[in-house]
Amino acid sequence: MAETATVLRGRFANVDLDELVDRPVVRVWLYWGMFWLMVTPSVGVAISGLFNYPDYLGTENLALTFGRLRPVHINGVIFGAFSALFIGECYYLVPRLCGVRVPWPRLSVSMAWLWNIVMAAALVALALGENHGLEAGELPLFAEIPIFAVIATITAQFLITIARRLEPPLYVALWYLIGAFVWTTMNLVLGSFILPYTISGINSAAFHGLYIHYIVGLWLTPAGYVLIYYFLPVSARNPLFSHKLSLVGFWSLALFYPFVGIHHYLFSPIADWAETIAIVTSMLLIIPVWTVLVNFFGTMMGKWHELGTNLPAKFLIMGSIMYLFGCFQGSTEALRALQQPTHFTDFVISHSHLTVFGTFVVWAMGGLVYAWPRLWGRELWSFRMGNWSFWLITAGISTMGIGLTAGGLQQGFQWMNGVEWLDSIVHMKPYWLLRTLAGITMDIGMSLLVLNMMMTVIREPVKLREREPIPGSSTIPVGGPAQ
Repeated sequence: MAETATVLRGRFANVDLDELVDRPVVRVWLYWGMFWLMVTPSVGVAISGLFNYPDYLGTENLALTFGRLRPVHINGVIFGAFSALFIGECYYLVPRLCGVRVPWPRLSVSMAWLWNIVMAAALVALALGENHGLEAGELPLFAEIPIFAVIATITAQFLITIARRLEPPLYVALWYLIGAFVWTTMNLVLGSFILPYTISGINSAAFHGLYIHYIVGLWLTPAGYVLIYYFLPVSARNPLFSHKLSLVGFWSLALFYPFVGIHHYLFSPIADWAETIAIVTSMLLIIPVWTVLVNFFGTMMGKWHELGTNLPAKFLIMGSIMYLFGCFQGSTEALRALQQPTHFTDFVISHSHLTVFGTFVVWAMGGLVYAWPRLWGRELWSFRMGNWSFWLITAGISTMGIGLTAGGLQQGFQWMNGVEWLDSIVHMKPYWLLRTLAGITMDIGMSLLVLNMMMTVIREPVKLREREPIPGSSTIPVGGPAQ
């Protein structure tokens, strides 16, 4: 593969963007992200086995029960695996898009260690029973305070960097980055310091519905968009398909997502008008979903024939397909008629896995596969192993999504037809076993991926033969400037 010539334009001329990236900062965050990628999904596989074999982890140790380990899995995947990979990749892409360094690099390394050590302690505390009782908000206060401080500080770092950027146009990835960090800083105030202590009763349920969807829709979603809006154009070596679609996606997400959280509480004492607003805005989320997906698939136009050999793009496109199906589930299950046979069933679990893991964690893995070799100036150790990782993860999450969807619908319709809950469990056992096997498949794929990354570092270096495209070197700058 010959080195591709790139030309810097405007104020980016004579700027070495590779030198702007603080590699030690990016590496420590990505090392931690890979560690959590090995650990926290495996906790989910372990507890899924309890559905078929309730006593296989023992019966006397409460720390190994489903109620204790599920919060470890959920918070570990969101705030450990995804967030560490995402933040590390932001430290990689922000200086490249802005043309200036991120300030306070030494503080960034310290914050990475603080975040992840506190997360490890918090996950142990969850297993020991320290829990706020709010899904995705279970972490004890000793962890929530430093996590909030780190998020707020990183937000300040990136805002300062973006304010100092060399060119006035603001890339689409940076729009979403600003939204993700600013919205989440505010949301953590709600979920960590207000909701657990000052709001009770049905109001607590309503605000918790908002909080948890702010984690999904105002952290995971815009964060995932940051990654794919940057890494897909540069990995495909193609300009972004449409700037206008990216703006429609951003502003529709910002307008509609803040209201959708209460759709988890239909048929509850929460005010009917609030439930209806949640239903309407949930359906309107089809707008940002379809616009960004058209943008992603359009960006691959003329490059689809190269997808088989482009490992980062394969992860990113696969995540986009999972996003299509997962968000279709999410919008439709908000309708009252469809929520009757799906609520409290494994249909919802299918939806959460297809979006949180199948989309956002997979996008983060795509960014990892792209950025990690370039951080070391080497080729990926084994494309073949990377391909196996991709197909194992794809097969696993697809099987899990289809199996849980089918099982959940069967579950719901049985209940609607008067089947006793205990009797319905008998029919779910094959689906639960399939989920465990799918999870094991995904874990093997992620283990191979992390092994590939480690071998890239420790084996004899093979220098990278291809330079990364420079923003502004294409007809349309990669990442897509938003006016």
